[in-house]
Amino acid sequence: MQDYMKEYNVLKGFAIEGEVKNIAPYGEGHINSTFLAETTAKNYILQKINTVVFKQPENVMNNILLVTEHIEKKGALSLTVIKTNDGQPMLKTEDGCYRVYDFIENSLTLQKAENAEDFRNAGFSFGEFQKALSDFDASALSETIARFHDTPNRFENFKKAVEENKSGRLETCEKETEFVLERKDTYDKIIKALADKSIPLRVTHNDTKLNNILMDPETRKGKAVIDLDTVMPGSMLYDFGDSIRFGASTAAEDEKDLDKVHFDIELFRAYAEGFLSALGDSITEKERELLPYSAYLMTIECGMRFLTDYIDGDVYFATKYPEHNLVRCRTQFKLAYEMQQQEKGMSKVIDEILK
Repeated sequence: MQDYMKEYNVLKGFAIEGEVKNIAPYGEGHINSTFLAETTAKNYILQKINTVVFKQPENVMNNILLVTEHIEKKGALSLTVIKTNDGQPMLKTEDGCYRVYDFIENSLTLQKAENAEDFRNAGFSFGEFQKALSDFDASALSETIARFHDTPNRFENFKKAVEENKSGRLETCEKETEFVLERKDTYDKIIKALADKSIPLRVTHNDTKLNNILMDPETRKGKAVIDLDTVMPGSMLYDFGDSIRFGASTAAEDEKDLDKVHFDIELFRAYAEGFLSALGDSITEKERELLPYSAYLMTIECGMRFLTDYIDGDVYFATKYPEHNLVRCRTQFKLAYEMQQQEKGMSKVIDEILK
């Protein structure tokens, strides 16, 4: 433990049980620094918050505390924030900002669904998350990343990138640029619906990938939704759509061979079955209507962000080779195109589930 004396001293500032026996790096996250801390009483997760990404960690932690305490009051399993010795959800040191959670034992995370049942279980977990927070006042939360899923604003940023062409790459992505411009009238349905209150403002997770669910290793049922740093006010449609974008694709996000990239409507069905069964009657008719559209919107928005970054010179997303963001945007546009073609089919699936 000598290699982690800094983390050991940080833990002394939290109201943990027992004496610390061991500290070691944990997990596969790329944003925060995460450690498993073992004590004589129990285990904890210690994280150093990335304040380059999250410039107002106090707001992040206040959001997390409000949401997890509300979920726990409903009797659902959630992350449990361990407070500092003076009752704060986060400890500030000269080295940075730290937090501690109870470690949830006997759980696993999956990077990708191994079958439709895994994806159905994921849908149920995120549906449960929404159900537990359906009576929570989302306006009490801070917007920790401004205009995160404001797709019209993302489109304006894209047009600016095209106009400035900082990287000189525009001539290499004319087809992809035209794909985004041709669909300019399809980006504002959810933002408008939130503004006119035809859909409710809700708590959104904003990173609803499968690996943000802790699952029972035997049953593959969800135990808790984790990685709550991007919990913010928004629409549940953002979470549903992003899950479909990531999980109902037949290929990796950076697959170069587009012949391998397809939207799988049966995986859409599996996730929707889990999600809607958990939500019950807490979803509105307008939200139901927009579920298929949300899959398209979150997919083309993601592709637009990849393309914007490619044109800007790869200043936001980490890349492994010069065309990486261009490859990524192409996979998203292929999916978005197929989702547009199958929107009526998706609506039919939703109707069948809700019969």
